[in-house]
Amino acid sequence: MEIWHNPKCSKSRAAKDALADAGCEIRERRYLEDGPTAAEIEDVLGKLGLEPWDITRMGEPLAKELGLKDAERDRKAWVETLAAHPSLIQRPIVITDDGRAYVARDEESIKKALS
Repeated sequence: MEIWHNPKCSKSRAAKDALADAGCEIRERRYLEDGPTAAEIEDVLGKLGLEPWDITRMGEPLAKELGLKDAERDRKAWVETLAAHPSLIQRPIVITDDGRAYVARDEESIKKALS
């Protein structure tokens, strides 16, 4: 199982701990240091069944600076923005070995990833 992890984020730490406590073998990707490519973001969006704006941290100062709240919903442009600024990606994202993905910010999402 892979987790796009930010160790400074309490939700990300909680998800990682829950996965470890459940005995999962975790591949930690510190996505702020090792940012995903546009292709990787597209792949994860497909697994999540979401659009890039659905996983964007709209409350971040950078999102406001870039005007994302009112930006056109152009998927390619948004994916490129997330690839260029991984801090805007909602965290943590958990990708299971069988190809599912979850934005694991709550207990329910973590349970789904473990099922």
